[in-house]
Amino acid sequence: MQIRSDQLAAALQRGLQPLYVLHGDEALQMQEAADAIRAAARAAGFAERQVHTVSGAHFNWSGLLGASQSMSLFGDRQLVEVRLPSGKPGKDGAEALQRLAADAAAAGDAVLTLVVLPRLDRQQQASAWFSALEAAGASVRIDPIERHALPGWIGRRMARQGQKVRPGEEGERTLAFFADRVEGNLLAAHQELEKLALLHPPGELGFDDVAAAVTDVARFDAARLGEAALAGRVDRVVRVLDGLEAEGESAVRVHWLLAEDIRALHGVRQALDTGTPMPMALRQWRVWGPRERLVERAVARLDAAELGILLDGAHRCDAIAKGLRQPGWPVDPWRALARLAVRLAQAVARADDATTAKG
Repeated sequence: MQIRSDQLAAALQRGLQPLYVLHGDEALQMQEAADAIRAAARAAGFAERQVHTVSGAHFNWSGLLGASQSMSLFGDRQLVEVRLPSGKPGKDGAEALQRLAADAAAAGDAVLTLVVLPRLDRQQQASAWFSALEAAGASVRIDPIERHALPGWIGRRMARQGQKVRPGEEGERTLAFFADRVEGNLLAAHQELEKLALLHPPGELGFDDVAAAVTDVARFDAARLGEAALAGRVDRVVRVLDGLEAEGESAVRVHWLLAEDIRALHGVRQALDTGTPMPMALRQWRVWGPRERLVERAVARLDAAELGILLDGAHRCDAIAKGLRQPGWPVDPWRALARLAVRLAQAVARADDATTAKG
């Protein structure tokens, strides 16, 4: 069965499953979820713990299976932890994991198995080995905290250490400021929260208290640029671009990701204009996940002519990133990217304003 990460604590209180699968790439949340399972296991009497890390093509899968089937010498219940950093077990590993799932279901309450995986794509989640693990117990997918949800996450973490921001607009501004400083880096966010707990006693904190304490440790994922542009967030587009450039990200890669979003918008718009239903148009252009909602919303507001201009701009940015000058465009690839991304965000924002005015 599947358990949402925010439901894990309550599920553990109701009782333990014979097997847990954690998969995701957000280090802090993965660590905390694994720690919660380990703590619940210890409380339930699983006093012995074995850890097996799968590295390389020559991992001893038979040894792992033997460990999962053996009883402790002292009669203690065992926690068997399997870490697969690559998320790709190979043929032998896939068969072994299916056996491990069967063994976990048959072991009763003598053995508890924890399998820790990175973020998995759709194909991996549909594999026979992952389905077997999921059916034998519970799977928990750890998703990143999206920017819009980050202030709330910070506020809840502050409450856990007895602190809170001031009510009203100042409090919202304080949490937004904190979120901007730690975006994309939850481990650092956790450290900054611990710093606040050391610097200030429990109670209410003002904006100046937080601003003086929290260091700018934000990290930006190139994919966030397209999300900001598709949401019509011009201010955020500029911030993400500045962050990516400062971190030494490749302008060519950033352009490719942004151009993919523009090509998808243009392709979906053309498909819609020829009578293709939205769900089918999105599938044709390989748009899914969180990006699906943003593309669907943006494409409904932009016409083919405007998207054609943006697509032409993407072609020009591609040439600039490869060292070719384009009349009327900046020579620097990052400045060209900024112009393209801001144009997309402004187009979406204008369409949003027009829609609101009509409403």
